[in-house]
Amino acid sequence: MLSYWRQYLAISPFYLVFAVFSLFPVFFSLFLAFQHWDGLGEMQFVGLQQFQFLVRDPVFWQSVGNTLAIWVLSTVPTLFGALVLAALVHSVRRFKGFYRIALFLPNVTSIVAVTIFFGAVFSNNFGLVNAVLGAVGIPPVAWLTNPWLIKVVIALLMTWMWTGYNMIIYLAGMQAIPAEIHEAARMDGAGPVRSFFRITLPMLRPIILFTVVISTINGLQSFSEPQVLFGTNAANAALGGPGQAGLTTLLYFYQEAFMNNDYGYGAAIVWAFFLLIIVLVVVNWRLVQRGRKP
Repeated sequence: MLSYWRQYLAISPFYLVFAVFSLFPVFFSLFLAFQHWDGLGEMQFVGLQQFQFLVRDPVFWQSVGNTLAIWVLSTVPTLFGALVLAALVHSVRRFKGFYRIALFLPNVTSIVAVTIFFGAVFSNNFGLVNAVLGAVGIPPVAWLTNPWLIKVVIALLMTWMWTGYNMIIYLAGMQAIPAEIHEAARMDGAGPVRSFFRITLPMLRPIILFTVVISTINGLQSFSEPQVLFGTNAANAALGGPGQAGLTTLLYFYQEAFMNNDYGYGAAIVWAFFLLIIVLVVVNWRLVQRGRKP
């Protein structure tokens, strides 16, 4: 291996940057989870006290509940809509490239700009949605003050952002299926719907598993949406909106670590949430894998 020292030296900057800015912060955050530290004074070792307080912290469990609700409300329609759109785009013969770009565009749009736009559209008093509802005689809806509707708005925002991304992945999987299989199914009398459920969907199972795992990880890390939507800052007591209905776990971590300067408790929140993400990823993996033939 010493004979390849020049090659290793050439790629060493990447590993040095990765070790300093990615690997070290991970282990340092785990170390902080057992310390009490305000970022300036001396660290004080407190053992498992941070996690013991975490178990009894009602705000933490509220943030976990909010995060799970937003995740379910966004992930299910995102993956279903992406699969339907991929099937439609795959079946068209003209302007296929235009549809791909148009549907993928929301994913590369600034999330801050999109969140500000959604906040204006769903505004309680002057929002476009309430204006349309008022035009047909429906009274205004409290989109950004009702606890559940707050979650619905955040979930709609995330659905709009990520449907196109998953659609591109499903579309690539559909295009990789040999055309001869579908032709043979048509010769046997299978229609488009039966062919989709009997051929396309089973052959997309590994890709669906991938999107479920990625969507679980991304969906549980919602942070910018409620932060921008409700103007989170040091002077805003209603973190996550009225009643903290939009307070996600990462937003709560941000509050404790960078607004309250309790870096030890913030690290404990992150590591507890990391374990929760691992559990949910494994559960989703097993659910998608169930029924698959060896």
